[in-house]
Amino acid sequence: MANDPGAWPALSFESHPWERTGSESGSRRQLRRAAGRYDAALPPLIARADVALAPETLAAADEASHALARFDAEAGSFVAPFPAILLRSESASSSEVENLTAGAKQIALAEIGAARSENARLIVANTRAMDAAISLSADLDERAVIAMHSALLSETTPEFVGRWRQEQVWIGGGALSPHDAEFVPPHHERVPELMQDLFDFIDRTDIPILAQAAIAHAQFETIHPFPDGNGRTGRALIHAMLHRGGLTRNLTVPVSAGLLRDPRSYFESLTAYRAGDVDAIVHAITNASFAAIDNGRRLVSDVKGIRDGWNARVRARSDSTVHRLMDLLLARPVITATAASVLLGTSDVAAGNAINRLASAGILTQAGGDIRYRIWQAPEVLAALDAFASRARRGRS
Repeated sequence: MANDPGAWPALSFESHPWERTGSESGSRRQLRRAAGRYDAALPPLIARADVALAPETLAAADEASHALARFDAEAGSFVAPFPAILLRSESASSSEVENLTAGAKQIALAEIGAARSENARLIVANTRAMDAAISLSADLDERAVIAMHSALLSETTPEFVGRWRQEQVWIGGGALSPHDAEFVPPHHERVPELMQDLFDFIDRTDIPILAQAAIAHAQFETIHPFPDGNGRTGRALIHAMLHRGGLTRNLTVPVSAGLLRDPRSYFESLTAYRAGDVDAIVHAITNASFAAIDNGRRLVSDVKGIRDGWNARVRARSDSTVHRLMDLLLARPVITATAASVLLGTSDVAAGNAINRLASAGILTQAGGDIRYRIWQAPEVLAALDAFASRARRGRS
């Protein structure tokens, strides 16, 4: 059930002139359509807007909030590095919402600088953005959000980072102009005021945290403050707010994996939000949270089972390099001896000996490289991560 009409302010539009550069290429019809004035969105200011959600929306969001907190406490209590595992899973899922896909092996190869996949490198950059979101969550202001975005795109498109966008952008339609776009975000001159208003909304303490994060995310996507990377940065903002509000303390719960079950519904909820239906986006994030918890629990169970199986195959002291390497492989399922020695704080020889022992037990197999630079993989962990991604995609409409 949505709010009564008018309960949440819908966006309006304002007209702007469009000036062609003169260097565009296209048919006469295309060039004619790419001329004249166009309408850009004018989002309402929401810092002091009345958030009047339907009772069932509030009830579902409250149940999801309790479930998030329970899952965070459960998985965060294990010794194994589940925070790193779930952070990577969320990064991959958030990227896949934008049609950036890569398998677990390519993502793990990207973490050691050995991936052939550009998408995998972008997913690893998104992991850095998610990590930055959590570390900067205490003060969610202009500096923090620009830092999240910089962590995402500084290596691939440095010209886009460090500031709000300074040009008109649009979603869908042709590349020549915004005239045929599906959605035209606000004119770039509006962005600083709109973002400051959003930060004021984020600082409110009278709105349940999950609902507040969902609304802030929808407003961020509507403003579209950057030339690129808005979706991934906006989903990182959700996690920053959940962490800041105390719903999650140990983990990055893979909410984007829940959105992947029905991305069309997610995008439709953003459209509904812009028309004044605030309940739609809260429902979308609430439902995604429940789906994420279910899938996340499966992944945690799978990884624990893998680790227990390794313990049965390889007996080692808890302080041994072999034991610590097995823990490391849960978070870094593709490794080299050099990377292992750095991450474990041990010598290359000790790391190499530990790798050889796990290879003899069938826990590690060679994934590439040559005799001087071997790349090793933990196939069971990679399979569990790919299974998580596959489950996230089920149920798409």
